[in-house]
Amino acid sequence: MAMEDEDNNAEVAATNVRTGIKRGGDVGDNGACIDRQPDTVVHQAGLNQTAGRGSRSGPGAHAATGIRVLKRNMKRNGSRSCVTRKTRFGSRERDWLKGDTQRGCVCLYGGTVDPQPPASGTQASSTPQTDLQLVLCSTSTTVEELCAQKKGHALYVQLHGDLVRRLDPSERPLQMVYDYLASMGYADPVRVQQEAANSDLSCLIRFYSERPVNADQQERTLLKGVFSVRKGKTQLHKWAERQVILCGTCLIVASVKDSLTGKMHILPLVGGKVEEVKRRQHCLMFSSAGSQAQTYFVNFDTLADYQRWHRQASKVVSQTVSLVDLSCYSLEAVPEYLFYSQDITHLNLRHNFMSLQGPGGLLNLPRFSQLKSLNLSHNRLGVFPECVCEILTLTELNLSCNSLHAIPLQIGNLQSLQTLSLDGNHLSSLPDEMGGLFQLNSLGLSFNSFSHVPAVLERLSVVDKLAMAGNRVESLDLCTLVRMSHLKNIDLRLNGLRWVKSENLEVVSQVTQLDLRDNCLESLDLGSVCNLETLHCQRNQLGTLTLSGFTLRMLHASSNRLTTVNIYPVPNQLTHMDLSQNLLEYLPDWVCDCRKIEMLDITRNLLSELPSSRLLNSLSLRKLLTGYNRLQRVPELLDHVPLEALDLQHNMLAELPESLFLKALNLKYLNVSANALESIPPSSQSEESLSTLQELYLTENNLSENCGALLIGHQNLRILHIAYNQLLSFPASKLSKLELLEELNLSGNNLKTIPSTVSSCKRLHTLIAHSNHISVFPEILNLPEIKLVDLSCNELTEIQLPDSLPATLQELDLTGNSSLMLEHKTLNLFSHITTLKLDQKSTTTAGDSLSASTPWKHGYSEMSGQRNKLCVSVLAVDHFRDSVEACYGIFDGDRNEEVPRLLQCTMGDVLCEELQHSSVDSVYMCNTFLTSHRKLGMAGQKLGASGLLCYIHHETSDPGASFSLTVANVGTCQAVLCRNGQPVPLSKVYSLENCTEEMERVKVSKAIITEDNKVSGVTCCSRLLGCSYLSPWVLPKPWVHTEPLCSQDEFLILGNRALFERVSYQEAVCTVQAVRDPRAAAKKLCSLAQSYGCKDNIGAVVVSLHIGEDSCTCEPPVTTTEPRGPAPAPVPASVIPGPSDPATNLSSSSGIVTEFSSETSASEIGSEAGSTASDEPPSSGTVTRPERRCSLHPATTLCGIMVPGSGGTGPHPGLFQQQPSSTTFSSNQSDNGLDSDDEAPLEGVISNGSKLEVEVDIHCCAFQLRSGPHESPKDLDFEKRGFDHPGGKMRRQNSVVVSATNGCLLAVCGREIADLKKSPSTSSLFGKKLSNGSVVAPEDSHNLIEVALEAPKKKSGYFTAPAQQDPEDQLIVPPSLEQEVREQLRGQSPLVSGPSAPTTPSSLKDPVWDHPHPPAFPSSLVPGPGPTPILQQEVYDTAL
Repeated sequence: MAMEDEDNNAEVAATNVRTGIKRGGDVGDNGACIDRQPDTVVHQAGLNQTAGRGSRSGPGAHAATGIRVLKRNMKRNGSRSCVTRKTRFGSRERDWLKGDTQRGCVCLYGGTVDPQPPASGTQASSTPQTDLQLVLCSTSTTVEELCAQKKGHALYVQLHGDLVRRLDPSERPLQMVYDYLASMGYADPVRVQQEAANSDLSCLIRFYSERPVNADQQERTLLKGVFSVRKGKTQLHKWAERQVILCGTCLIVASVKDSLTGKMHILPLVGGKVEEVKRRQHCLMFSSAGSQAQTYFVNFDTLADYQRWHRQASKVVSQTVSLVDLSCYSLEAVPEYLFYSQDITHLNLRHNFMSLQGPGGLLNLPRFSQLKSLNLSHNRLGVFPECVCEILTLTELNLSCNSLHAIPLQIGNLQSLQTLSLDGNHLSSLPDEMGGLFQLNSLGLSFNSFSHVPAVLERLSVVDKLAMAGNRVESLDLCTLVRMSHLKNIDLRLNGLRWVKSENLEVVSQVTQLDLRDNCLESLDLGSVCNLETLHCQRNQLGTLTLSGFTLRMLHASSNRLTTVNIYPVPNQLTHMDLSQNLLEYLPDWVCDCRKIEMLDITRNLLSELPSSRLLNSLSLRKLLTGYNRLQRVPELLDHVPLEALDLQHNMLAELPESLFLKALNLKYLNVSANALESIPPSSQSEESLSTLQELYLTENNLSENCGALLIGHQNLRILHIAYNQLLSFPASKLSKLELLEELNLSGNNLKTIPSTVSSCKRLHTLIAHSNHISVFPEILNLPEIKLVDLSCNELTEIQLPDSLPATLQELDLTGNSSLMLEHKTLNLFSHITTLKLDQKSTTTAGDSLSASTPWKHGYSEMSGQRNKLCVSVLAVDHFRDSVEACYGIFDGDRNEEVPRLLQCTMGDVLCEELQHSSVDSVYMCNTFLTSHRKLGMAGQKLGASGLLCYIHHETSDPGASFSLTVANVGTCQAVLCRNGQPVPLSKVYSLENCTEEMERVKVSKAIITEDNKVSGVTCCSRLLGCSYLSPWVLPKPWVHTEPLCSQDEFLILGNRALFERVSYQEAVCTVQAVRDPRAAAKKLCSLAQSYGCKDNIGAVVVSLHIGEDSCTCEPPVTTTEPRGPAPAPVPASVIPGPSDPATNLSSSSGIVTEFSSETSASEIGSEAGSTASDEPPSSGTVTRPERRCSLHPATTLCGIMVPGSGGTGPHPGLFQQQPSSTTFSSNQSDNGLDSDDEAPLEGVISNGSKLEVEVDIHCCAFQLRSGPHESPKDLDFEKRGFDHPGGKMRRQNSVVVSATNGCLLAVCGREIADLKKSPSTSSLFGKKLSNGSVVAPEDSHNLIEVALEAPKKKSGYFTAPAQQDPEDQLIVPPSLEQEVREQLRGQSPLVSGPSAPTTPSSLKDPVWDHPHPPAFPSSLVPGPGPTPILQQEVYDTAL
């Protein structure tokens, strides 16, 4: 019947498309996606189609049949009462769209009206209503044509959920979408057409048919109503109903009720009072300031009105100046009532869309008679508003970022102007009339198009600063500055400056501050600038530098090629000098003669010695940074010096001066890591010590346990890093003396125990002692402030615990202790720990052999440093998709944790999906990043992250081909390949400082780059995932590079910015080569970065590669048996294999990490974000070790399904392919206050702030189904021990997850494989798709998957995209396209009536408008009784 309806009503449907009749409903198998209500509403509409049609009225009421056509073939999705959305359009719409890539659809949203609070003042429970109309059009369709079709007045566009702008009639909405997608990085026109119709895109660009209403914005702009009003404090006046308005700085009371035609009473509120009248309910008293103050009493009807007026009026009366801030309100005109506030002196209209005409347009601004400050920046004006030149009282005017090309001559009328900001425009010259602005003292011309310094500045004698950063001034003649004798501060950074010259020897005496950063200077001679005090010349190409030292106070010349610095005379006023990252082989002698030098930074040079002892013995030097040089000795200290910080790391020091701690009594910070020290100097010559040392870093030296006795004199020590030395023990009596110790790092030594006297360090909060030989757990869990304990990669066997643990303990890492056994009592004591990392105990099975046969193995480490939260996430999948491939990634959110976690959960899915569309590396990797950027939804509007993704695969479809590594990245995450012992960088650092072409691109797009080289002061990266509000300056398009792998490739290192800022590529390679074990190597990299001074989050992934000549890792068959290791007795089994199906013996390797977290007990474990987990039974006896196979010769069985022709004679165990990855969730808040934790708690996330991490594959690790006997899979016999299912979620009592898988259990209970749902991104994972892209199994199947993170049921937050609800759709075709649509529809053949069968594979359909994914399984490989049907895939819209 569905097909008959479609056939009989085809013409009606075409008519509806042409006329734009409203239609309700959702998507069937071939229907257009029209309704966008929540699932429950959609389902109800589907059940009651007659009621839906009967409720229509107006012009479209006769088209009831069209609704039925668009609602055809609706299917129920399990028991969730929702309609499965397969595509937005029906077949006819798709055919019309396929005819031309310049065709598409525009989604028009209606205005959202926030419900008014009821009389009681409580918040209304109803939700805003939004209509969604799908308009078929072309890129040439204008706003005027669309408005004429739908009989509307205007269209509005909103970018990134920010401001809403009215579109001009000539603008073309669909072309705007296409241009936006092209600027993001999409190149294929077909893909652009497809992305333009995606619902997730509404978080990036959205069109409205009417202006959205924001009640909160209206409240802050204008409040009005009819209330009871009384004038004066006496009882002589009576109460009367009057119109009352609060706008700007004044209270306006009409003299006539409900009318504004009579006399208006104006009450200025700035400096006045607003008070509650306690004698009357909901009454406020408004009083003006001054001796002639007037008073009005206003009695409000409701508590909500009372609170709203009180809140807004209190802000006004608290101001010290008459300031009205209307910035970021999407205003086109000033509220008309604002003109009654004639006392306004400061008006801020920044970030609006102000127009010239209209009652509140810019032409009316001269009506403000006392206006002194006007801010019109970021208003897209295009031309300078000449009407502003009529406001003669102006002293401050800001017209930045308005695409201005010229300044009118009338600017000379503003004789009172003192500050003029014209930054971020397209100006190339200034009118001579500006020379008459004799009071102008600040002129901003940065980021314009000036090629020289404007001559009019010679007449502006009061201007003392030349702000011309980001222009095109390539040469600067110092003689020009001589004529501008009033200029003291000159900013010419980011100009492409090549020469600074002086044709004569004329002295430039007035310039005191000069900023020449980020230019192209090769030499700089400023000897004639005799009064120079501060010079910034970082990031040039300077080889020589000559300066005058008469008044020089600060010199910043890092990141150049300096071999010498000439300053004459000796700069006796110099206090700070930064010469780091240059080519200096020696320090000039004049440095030692500087009498006031306080800070000297000479790191990363070629220094082999320090100049005698005069430098260290300076009586003014307090901070000396000499790391990353070639120093072999440090001069002796002759007398007491004020030195407070000394950095000597990465030199070749074998010893330190014996008098260092005796003479430098003020020394608080000492870093001598990465040297060749065998001992350290004593702290004093007697038992009493005057040392004030607080931070000591001794990592990566040759120190022995003897140095411990020398540390006791530093009793003020707070941080001690002595990792990776030769310590065999640490003196117990000495450790007890360090009572103020807060952080202790003893990793990478040969320690067997940690002294029990560590309990004396009552302030200790961090103990890191991984990679030792510790067998006894230290007595640290009774310390009152302990937060982090890392004892991984040791030899622990048991843990002795106190009766209770400190509430401060947040993280405990016990991985890599193969002999450690934990009882339930121990685990219950750990119940409050946010992050507990343990090894999984398992026996060797065929799955382990399969996992071990891959030619790579990974390990990772994440450290939060001194941050309160971890903003780095890692993706690690050793078995990717259905073949021997791998996927690794790292994501750094800098200060936010939401975006890295979302990318961690979704990016593997997206890559797997994109690989089905294209095999070109640059295409699928680029589209993976762009799609992931879109899928971030609301989280990606204001937050962002650097990202790096590595994909190891065969070069061609031939499984016998060699492997290749494809790397893509945005931001500052980096990848390095070790080949023949040498580092091979594979990524590109997208920061403004390191990428010249990106800096130029951002400058051309008129971004404001602050002095710390950040786009709009937000980020130093020009490419990021997220931060879409910074578009087009910050883009998500990645750098893509493919490197063929060979047998000389040893390992791969992935790291974030913090890691590679401290550890060079070469050092990282040498470090991993010395350790070999990937996990221990990753931990060492992070520990080194911390010891080298890093305070931020650090993340590192190490992937060891074993790529042979033929990429084969096979072993001969082994027929002997191996005894299984003892099972973890304290952990009871929750799954017992049935007698008829021994294939459910689940296990995973012992090298995989599982982090435990619980809300009520330590054994109540759940996996988050779509990860899977399972319990294993205690096992004993022997098993046959399967033959180890490789990617070229895969095993003959997989996941318990027999392959025809395989040599197996008995049932094979169901295998888990272990895919370790990191899934970490916590409830810490972001520094910027934009975390989801600020809102309602997420459903499925543990609410006590716990963090759970299970190293399993939560990404798209598709594994292939192979054909078997024609019989249904046997049901698994599960013993539900300790399981209950409240609300459909599994909860585990008194059990611990000890096994992990990369997907769901493939041996399915009670279901035919053909009936299972397929995830669109994995094409083989049986489960449902979560809103964040993770994949979990259906809750009603008895596999071992616990859904720990569902899509949150809330109105806002980063999981909801789009932000507003989309209940009702319309499909509209403009008149200009009606004839073309008719022709397309007439040409369609009638549909075949009768029952339909899925006889057409989805791969034969259109890849864009049907489902773009080909079938995951060939029909011949799917087991089942009878003829094998083609598996039809279903698409889940994850935006709602």
